[in-house]
Amino acid sequence: MTNTIKIREGLKEAYSDIYTNEALEALSLLSNFNKDVKEAMSQRVKQRSERQKNKERIDFLDPESIIPRTNIKVQDARDGQFEGAIIPADLQRQWIQGTGPAAKPNAPLENSIRNAAYALLSGADGWMFDGEDALGQTETMSLDNQRNLKLAIHKDPIFLKVAEQVAAEMNKWAQGFFGKKLIADWQKQLDFTTKIFRARGLHLDDRHIRNSDGVAMAASIVDLTLYVVNNYKELQKNGSSVVLYLPKIQTAGEAALWNDMITALEGKLSLANGTIKVYVLVEQLEETYQLMEIRAALGKHFVGYNTGRWDYINSVSDAMTWDEGFVNPNIESILMTYGYMRNYENRVRCAVNTPDINGNFALWQGGMEPNIPVGSAEGVSASMKKAVAGAEREQRDGASGKWVAHWKMVNIVRPVWEKIGEANQLGRNFPRLTYTKQDSDGLILIEPAETTIRGARNLLSVALQYGNAFGQGMQAAALKAADFFGNDDILYLMEDMATGEIRLSILWEWISKGAILTEDDGATGTKKGDVFSAAIFKQLLEEEYDKLLKADTKDVYESSKSTTLPISREIAEIYTLSDVKFPWFIDLLNINLNNTDLEVAKNRIKLYVDAFKKDGTRTTENLDFKV
Repeated sequence: MTNTIKIREGLKEAYSDIYTNEALEALSLLSNFNKDVKEAMSQRVKQRSERQKNKERIDFLDPESIIPRTNIKVQDARDGQFEGAIIPADLQRQWIQGTGPAAKPNAPLENSIRNAAYALLSGADGWMFDGEDALGQTETMSLDNQRNLKLAIHKDPIFLKVAEQVAAEMNKWAQGFFGKKLIADWQKQLDFTTKIFRARGLHLDDRHIRNSDGVAMAASIVDLTLYVVNNYKELQKNGSSVVLYLPKIQTAGEAALWNDMITALEGKLSLANGTIKVYVLVEQLEETYQLMEIRAALGKHFVGYNTGRWDYINSVSDAMTWDEGFVNPNIESILMTYGYMRNYENRVRCAVNTPDINGNFALWQGGMEPNIPVGSAEGVSASMKKAVAGAEREQRDGASGKWVAHWKMVNIVRPVWEKIGEANQLGRNFPRLTYTKQDSDGLILIEPAETTIRGARNLLSVALQYGNAFGQGMQAAALKAADFFGNDDILYLMEDMATGEIRLSILWEWISKGAILTEDDGATGTKKGDVFSAAIFKQLLEEEYDKLLKADTKDVYESSKSTTLPISREIAEIYTLSDVKFPWFIDLLNINLNNTDLEVAKNRIKLYVDAFKKDGTRTTENLDFKV
């Protein structure tokens, strides 16, 4: 069966611990789904194009229709007439889940695997090891991530050696910050945290595998298979669940496709249906119109939803490109309590607290806390107060826990739930979902807020830095706007791919729809009431880019200023000034991975732009992988 897939030259041998015979057989079986994934993504683009052309909003499904790939009627799903999952013991309490990759770019194993050690010693109830937005994809990082996870889960001697060293370093930091050690027994601590893996979304291709026809394999298939096959036996031996996070799902039909792939893998491994558990990230506008339907489509696999911020804002912006009246304000204003975000979160908590046919509820895991407690005493104190206040709001509103983007934040935020003492908020009483025009309007509700030059500078500066970090192999990076470099009162935030997506989406929106500035700006000479234009954007691009060129290597690697930073600028400019809104910023970054030549980048960007404008084709394959 293994001859049905093609692996880049030399990798099968170099990563024989990951590309095991069992894994390759399972990949060959699941490669049959590759066509289904590609068709689903083509349908996404087609539907998006039709909505833009016809100026149509997303709407709720026909209650009498059947969820694609299932025999479940939409109304039955809404009524809870489906079999969901019983929450396993190790997911009953997930007060804090940390997120981040298990590998570092261009690092030897003992350095790279430190990421996994920090995660499993952090005291987080769960850790979502990221294969998607926070994991760099340069060279073989996706495979290094899988290797490090396998070594950590199997407690390989290499990992244990590193973990002992990391525990000492973490205790030294905690002694200074909290006045006490956090890790009493580092070996025992390693067993505390539930291991969770986020596979790449259906919209991404793997960089190292093609199917028998030479077509790039969907990254979702590869990640699902390699993680589960390589780790399920050890996880089960230790009494742990096999848990995944599924990102970027837009429809119940896509959820059903994931369900079919997971079920097929369970069958291949002789696992009972429902053994693999999944959380679903709610990061797409269309998703919030189909929450109960997605729960039903995933059936016994589904355990909960997570409410993210950046990706969701991006999806709303993208879905509303055709509406001239829909213009987002400064990103700082779009908190979880803002307009459409508030209504989206409310639908999620209502959806998880609707029982299935057996009376089972699902979990709501709150959103991301991106702060890092590093900076001036005043800056850290102010930011930590905001972080705790945000966690307290989510807890009051029904979340069973939340995410943090750095291990140092775990014991700062976890006490919010610890003080309450309840393992979760399963089944807390909230109204059943309704499906009215008022509900639909609320999901795209814009509320008045600032739209300023300062806001635009922040959007642009962080987007440029993120694109640069991506090219360097860091899809998770500590960033802040260039104007705050050297100001320790303003903390760096841990940012992943979503931060680039939303920042450029908002800038595209401001230019294409003529956002109205809400205050004067002396530096640009703009006045309150002026229209944000392409000319203003170009001026800001020159100025913000120049700041990055002059920045210390601490903030912008000196070597990147003549390699990946110019490519980041080129992509940001093309994306933001295009008359056509491209669906994913990551597409343009992905086709330039491992490339530092600006002229090559320009040719690849043109290839993408021309193909998409011609017929909606997204160029997503690894252009350096020739069969």
